[in-house]
Amino acid sequence: MNSDSTPLSEPTSSMFSMSSRTLMLFSLLAAILTISVVLFISRRKSQSKRNLLLLVGPSDSGKTSIFSSLVYGHSIPAITSMQANSSFINVEGKKDPIQVVDIPGHPRLRDQFRDSLSSAKALAFVVDANTASRNAALVAEHLHSVLDAIMAIPPSQPLPKLLILAHKCDLIKTSLSADTSALAVTRVQTILERELERRRVSQSGGMGVEALGDENSNDKSNMGGLDCSGPGGTFKFENWEGGEVVFLGTCVRGSQSSEEKAIRGSMAPLMDWIDENM
Repeated sequence: MNSDSTPLSEPTSSMFSMSSRTLMLFSLLAAILTISVVLFISRRKSQSKRNLLLLVGPSDSGKTSIFSSLVYGHSIPAITSMQANSSFINVEGKKDPIQVVDIPGHPRLRDQFRDSLSSAKALAFVVDANTASRNAALVAEHLHSVLDAIMAIPPSQPLPKLLILAHKCDLIKTSLSADTSALAVTRVQTILERELERRRVSQSGGMGVEALGDENSNDKSNMGGLDCSGPGGTFKFENWEGGEVVFLGTCVRGSQSSEEKAIRGSMAPLMDWIDENM
């Protein structure tokens, strides 16, 4: 009888061991699944609450004037900023305030935007529409570094929306019947596409692109960010693989006539965009 009873205990012990391992395995998988769901929800919430607008662009483009207009409701006399300005604005109908950060345009400081890029919901690149032609290479070099940084964001993170502000459009000399905002946008877009295409061609030919921009900047000949889906890869903002690029014409002051001020543009286009997209 003893010999008959011994084999009966072995399957019972083996079954108990298998059940314990199975239970532990299922518990481990459940824990991993729970942690993954929590992290996913947390990341989605943090992304949905991103309400940071970065103002970047060359020195003297008008970033600080835009910043003060958004924050204080009017432009204040501005000098070239050597440190970032940061404040919050409240937008009607939105629960959380929007943080606006003005990044200095000095060549040694302008890359500070990279520190906040992953937290930014939008990035506004400010161009002085009146000097864009004269400073085309320098402006394009600066924008190229921005496009490169955006495209370098990991695929798991959402890309910030990109605005290009053709600023100081009220200073463009033209007839009163002309839409200076539209003229400024067309001028800035044409100039930037031409210069960025030059940089793309220089790169594809194995030539460094740093010579096309700031001679005092670091060697950035390996910068990317100019990939386009259009024919031949020619750089066009509408085909840029980093997403949609929105152009707006802006200014922070107009003429005395409210009618002329309406014709010549204002901060209204930017405010409307912030209200709809931030």
